[in-house]
Amino acid sequence: MEIWQRRKTTLGDCVILILLLILCLTVNGSLSSDDVSCDDLQEGQYKCDDPEIDPVTQAAVGCVKKDRTVSVPCRPAPGVKCDGIEYNGTTVAKGLRRTVPCRYTNGYSYTTSLLLSIFLGMFGLDRMYLGYPALGLLKFCTMGLLFVGQFLDVILIATQVVGPADGSDYVLDYYGPILKKNPLNNETYYMPQEDYHL
Repeated sequence: MEIWQRRKTTLGDCVILILLLILCLTVNGSLSSDDVSCDDLQEGQYKCDDPEIDPVTQAAVGCVKKDRTVSVPCRPAPGVKCDGIEYNGTTVAKGLRRTVPCRYTNGYSYTTSLLLSIFLGMFGLDRMYLGYPALGLLKFCTMGLLFVGQFLDVILIATQVVGPADGSDYVLDYYGPILKKNPLNNETYYMPQEDYHL
């Protein structure tokens, strides 16, 4: 009798599991991708347009200075259904926008500042152009810190370490030679090297 009791509970558990499985399959079948909002699409299910570029500043139109991002429209990938519509990859979904990083410029030309540093840096005109009047006056009074300061400024401006004093970026071609600094923080991963031992 005890064996039958165990078998009965085991059969009951199997019946319950089968019913739960059938219930899950019917619920998953009734919830189609039509119920997905376009705002909830995952990365790879949409492609965003490039930001509109201002021909004068070579920066994205509408770039926010505070967080240096701009909002751009996105298109769902071909065959993706969201908000009840199946998209073909060319139609922009209404309300589907993402923020992408951008460069905020305020009119300071990289070429102008580099040429000023090379040819008139001993008089401090490069630093005055970039908005550093005290350093410009110091370089003017000391003949570019005896040309050592001019040489250092040429290197610092050429490598884009020194930028405009207001924190904006240089005006460069949008797809031009822009140096990007990789920050080191607590989430930086150092790749271990097998041949390096302390």
